[in-house]
Amino acid sequence: MTPFGDRVRALRGKKGVTLKQMAGALALSPAYLSALEHGHRGRPTPALVVQICEYFGLIWDDYEDMHRLARLSHPRVVVDTSGLSPEATELANLLAERIADLDPDSAANLAGLLRQSTPRKTRKSR
Repeated sequence: MTPFGDRVRALRGKKGVTLKQMAGALALSPAYLSALEHGHRGRPTPALVVQICEYFGLIWDDYEDMHRLARLSHPRVVVDTSGLSPEATELANLLAERIADLDPDSAANLAGLLRQSTPRKTRKSR
């Protein structure tokens, strides 16, 4: 499941809306919405994120947070370490090898460390 999918699922639960009801209201198939929630589809388009925010009546910080989560929810990430240090390449490879073995707390701790660091420059993932 992706961070975006997890949030959508939580919002549906809070509102008491089924997958089928939400999919119908957004003119999506329930299968697509389920795949999006479970990370079996790429990240949602900005237009779909807007539709979902409007569906749940999200504004301001929640609206911005949904867009942030959507950007961080691509289920198949490619990390380009060309031109970076050997340590960065090793980190990317270790993470790729072992991410499935991380428990949720360990993954959250690693993500927290990375969020705290200041990026030197912006690099786009492919």
